[in-house]
Amino acid sequence: MRFSPAFRPRLLDALRGYSRSRWLADLGAGVTVGIVALPLAMAFAIASGLKPEAGLWTAIIGGFLIALLGGTNVQIGGPAGAFIVIVYGIVERYGVANLLISTACAGVLLFLLGMFKLGSLVRFVPVSIVIGFTNGIAVLIALSQLKDWAGLAIDKMPGNFFSQVHTLALHIGSFNPHALALGAACLGGLFLWPRLFAHGSPVLRVAEGHTVRRFARIPAPVVALVTLTALARWLEMPVETIGSQFGGIPQQPPAFALPDFSWDTVRLLVTPTVTIALLGAIESLLCARVADQVATDPHYRKHDPNQELMAQGVANFVVPFFGGMPATGTIARTVTNLRAGATSPIAGMVHAATLAVIVLVAAPLALHIPLAVLAGILLHVAWNMGEWHEFVRLRHFSNHYRLLMLGTFFLTVVFDLTVAVEVGLGLACVLFVRRMSALFRAEPESASTPGTDGLALEAGPRPRMAWRLRGALFFGAAAKIDPIVQAIEAGPDGPEVLLDARDLFALDTTGLEGLEQILKAVGQRGGVLSVLDAQEQPRSLMERSGFSARLAEQNAAQATGTGVHHKNREETPHAGTAP
Repeated sequence: MRFSPAFRPRLLDALRGYSRSRWLADLGAGVTVGIVALPLAMAFAIASGLKPEAGLWTAIIGGFLIALLGGTNVQIGGPAGAFIVIVYGIVERYGVANLLISTACAGVLLFLLGMFKLGSLVRFVPVSIVIGFTNGIAVLIALSQLKDWAGLAIDKMPGNFFSQVHTLALHIGSFNPHALALGAACLGGLFLWPRLFAHGSPVLRVAEGHTVRRFARIPAPVVALVTLTALARWLEMPVETIGSQFGGIPQQPPAFALPDFSWDTVRLLVTPTVTIALLGAIESLLCARVADQVATDPHYRKHDPNQELMAQGVANFVVPFFGGMPATGTIARTVTNLRAGATSPIAGMVHAATLAVIVLVAAPLALHIPLAVLAGILLHVAWNMGEWHEFVRLRHFSNHYRLLMLGTFFLTVVFDLTVAVEVGLGLACVLFVRRMSALFRAEPESASTPGTDGLALEAGPRPRMAWRLRGALFFGAAAKIDPIVQAIEAGPDGPEVLLDARDLFALDTTGLEGLEQILKAVGQRGGVLSVLDAQEQPRSLMERSGFSARLAEQNAAQATGTGVHHKNREETPHAGTAP
């Protein structure tokens, strides 16, 4: 771990040679993604148990700071679907005030992770765990939205899976047909809209022209939000709306307010703080990697994970003081930004400004948005968020992969993300140790026959025993040394024991202890030990620990007058030889 105070936002590099054409491209992309973010920001906040303005101002303030200070060219920050389950659980268990404290503390933790250049550690999380908890969160998001989607008469949804299923089952008969119709129309329209204007679709074949193509560029969530809200208003449908549930959205910026902070409270919030920071880091860097893969613009540069984490930290530290929720990189909006032509972080800043203008100017119109429509949008988000094809592909992978993915998935659904990731990482470590230990082998060689497998040894007065060590000799594989020790103890007196270490690429202190046991057994039989062609890391550890010195000392003490001579395959250094 290396400390570095380096803080260089990508914006500074992106502005070099910045042209009018790039500005126009960023402006158009920023406005587009700002409109897309409007319904999503409100829906994420409502689904998290917060007021809609919490999501909007998180997207505005957090999105602006992440674009301004981040380490990517086009990433869009704001509230994300992955946080819904986490935030809802924290609000239910600790309250909104403590959510704000947890978010601010998570921001500090994220900043420190970036400052100490630990951004690359997020890549150590196995993809099976990421897929497992992503699919689990998608299931929980969908389950939590069934209440508003069907208009069920439920005052408040519980926070855990089984209670939610039980509550939904109890109130299934109270569904509102008007809400269900709006929700179904929204969900169906979101799936249908991209296909209406896909290349070669009947719509484009029948209706040629620039007007149709411009209309096709309008994001599907915006079309669903506007048309279904107007329809519900026109038909005066008796459905829950943002106005009836929350009283509308304030038409002014949020006031700066410090949460009631104390160290006793912070100690109680360690688990939610770490959860927010971990999920925020994984989501933002995963989003940045997706952007790197999708981007084709010549001005695009690969993301800087440490700078991105520092930007995420600043955003999450600042947003709670304005009543916001956790912010992170968002894959869907980032990809939308890229496809709309964004070239620099300016597009992300324009996205935040667009949202701010909409909120300050058109906030009263949000009063009439049906919650069923927002629920339909979130159901579509949950469907797109889940990588459902991975369940079908499980048959192509090992049992280790299946156990990690399915275990993380079920733990996320039944318990929570923190438990799922903790158990998943622990299980991943255990399975990794098991797999690496299986790769280590100690293969006996016929050292008495000159030329066998490259061991061209001259005949000597001592009986010879030889093994080739392959793989990594570490704590998980140290037991595989025992047969060598037993063979030496049961063998002839005064043996010359040869360990071919050319294929031993790693050695830890537990493995070194195994070599010590071999050395001890050889000494007790009055023999000598040679470790041939040790690679750099094992040789370095043997020298630093004093094993090489003890080996040479014991061999010198055991040597006879005739000596034992050998020839290496080539003149390469080794830990010890028989004199």
